[in-house]
Parts: sequence; structure tokens; C-alpha cells
Amino acid sequence: MDLAAKFVEGLSYADFLTKYGNADQQSRWSSFHAAVKLKVSQVELLKSFTREMKVFCLAGAWCGDCVNQCPIFDHFAQAAPAIKLRFFDRDAHPDLGEKLSVCGGARVPVVLFVSEDNFQVGMYGDRTLSKYRALVADIVDGPSCPTGIVLPGASQVDGVVQDWLNEFERVQWILRTSGRLRKLHND
Repeated sequence: MDLAAKFVEGLSYADFLTKYGNADQQSRWSSFHAAVKLKVSQVELLKSFTREMKVFCLAGAWCGDCVNQCPIFDHFAQAAPAIKLRFFDRDAHPDLGEKLSVCGGARVPVVLFVSEDNFQVGMYGDRTLSKYRALVADIVDGPSCPTGIVLPGASQVDGVVQDWLNEFERVQWILRTSGRLRKLHND
């Protein structure tokens, strides 16, 4: 897959929701977006990012897991100019969905991290460790799939935000310490 060409096909956060989300879905995403509050230390960390990182987010406006995670990425991108974030609808981009399958399935959200010169750096999704821990703890109640109608508790939101931030930070440090990129930037 030509990652440079594919990235151009992606949409901004707002454009993705406008194109793929109905009024109810847009409202759910907006409610969760308003519930996410980054800590000062998290914003400072994001502002310290210097290497451009292209972030492909495979998502579905209809997906409860996306409702409860994708707005976090928008907050990160707003705080860090180095983060170039684009959203892709899973059903409209089956080629990307196939590349980003998780455990053999077309899951969302899944994030692909790519260097400024279009090399894959990492992939993360569909849920974070904090979310999976909560699901495992609730497993005795039977299978569940979040709808995005009811917002998760603040401690779970904080845990998921931090899990995602850890991954964004890990990728940033991979990019920052890359010998190839250090030579390119003469640093």
C-alpha cells in the first residue's frame, strides 16, 4: 500500500463525522469529546513532540468503541502540531481495513502510525489495556459491546486517555531516536 497516497484520502476529525455520522452519532462523539480533559502534564508532553507523525485512524461513526476513543486523538492533535491525524471509514476503505485487521478481524478503532517519509512505525487498537481490563472484569455479566450512548466513568476515561498517550509517546520517541531521521534532520 502506498501510505503517502492513502494518507491524502483521509479526513479531518470534523470532516469524518460530517461525512459518515448521522446526527445521533455526531452527538455521541461530541459528548465524549467534551468529557475528555487532558492534564497539564499530558498537554506539555504532546507539545514537546518534534517529529512529524502521520496517524491513520480507521474508524466507524457508528462504533461505540470509536465514540469512546477517537475524540481523544483529536485532543492530542490539537495539542501537538507534529501529529498529522486523518480518519478513514472502515467500510469505505477496505484496503486499509485489511492491512489493519486485529486478530483476523476488521476491528475499529485501529491506529496506524507512519513516519513523515511514509514508513510504518506501529499499529495500535482496537481497545486499550484499561478498556480490556474493564471488559474482563465485567465478563461474568455476559458479552457486551459499548454503544457510546452512556459515557464511561471518569477513571476509565482517564485510563484509556493515558493508554493512548503512552502509545503516541512511544511512537514519537521511536521517530525522535531513529538514526535515519536524525541524519535527515541533522540532530
